[in-house]
Amino acid sequence: MIVVLVAAFMWLLVAVLLILRRGRAERNITYAALTIAIAMTLNIDQAYRILDRYAGGTNLVTLVADATLMIGVFLLGRAVMRASEHQPRAAQVALGRFTLAAALTGAVGTFLLIDRGITTTSFMIELGEQPAAAAYSMIQFTYYAIVLAAMAALAARQFRGSEGAQRMPPASLLLGSISGVALSIIVITMDLAHMVRNLNLMAGVAIAYEPLHLLTFLFLCLGFAGQPAARTLQARSRDQNTRTLVHDLEPIWAAATTARPGISQIENASFNTADPETLLHRQVVEIRDAMIDTRVEFDVSADDRQLIERAERYLLGTRSSDAAPVAPPARQSQH
Repeated sequence: MIVVLVAAFMWLLVAVLLILRRGRAERNITYAALTIAIAMTLNIDQAYRILDRYAGGTNLVTLVADATLMIGVFLLGRAVMRASEHQPRAAQVALGRFTLAAALTGAVGTFLLIDRGITTTSFMIELGEQPAAAAYSMIQFTYYAIVLAAMAALAARQFRGSEGAQRMPPASLLLGSISGVALSIIVITMDLAHMVRNLNLMAGVAIAYEPLHLLTFLFLCLGFAGQPAARTLQARSRDQNTRTLVHDLEPIWAAATTARPGISQIENASFNTADPETLLHRQVVEIRDAMIDTRVEFDVSADDRQLIERAERYLLGTRSSDAAPVAPPARQSQH
């Protein structure tokens, strides 16, 4: 049931990313989600039995599904790394191709040493006593722990550098990565306990497996789906704030261009009034030009001056209330 839920989460994430990230050149997150969704689908009992029957009935689909999941986690980590401004050397190594290649080589090598028997949907439960099977599982989950620990470090850095709604995606990624590291530790402990036949220890730690499995993918899905969603909401919020400032500056701008006509009064000028950011920038420039031009009589009140400075800080992307205003433009005859 947990595998079905996780597969559903991943396919839903693929759909969300295809909608919210359409047109974007960076596709690592979408490819990662698609790869992991395929891997989780292969692990659904009904699909596994059918496919493994065609693969010879020796649990070869287990290797295909696990290798696909490892590649998906690799792509996931690369997507997080590319979204980070600062990438520590340790994170680059953990999320690099060499680490993935070493893990895949180890997994394939140990898998081939397992006496796999016939098709089973309880691969590790039935075969986990074999040292090769334990090593096979531990190699995978050690790799997951390394990648997810690096992702957690990068997500924590993104969280500290964000504010407001932008903090939600890295917070979800951080929680998902921490849950994944904990899940890896649980699985490795189960593998060791099974190999030495300490079934009480294995059963005791196995209680945490399904909740951590579900939480890992739930938080990771929320984090990756939340990134484009948060950017969309932020863009809408900025557009609304820009239009509000344009509206508030309208009477000051009208007075300024009456006193000193600017490019906005030139017919067929290359000036796009349909873009709020462009219009706001033009308003601020022409108001400032009128304020510094000694040939014209134009002055503004203290409240209007504060509004102009607020618009300047906004265009610079500064939210600090004590930020210095933009220096007025040099005197020009026309803009």
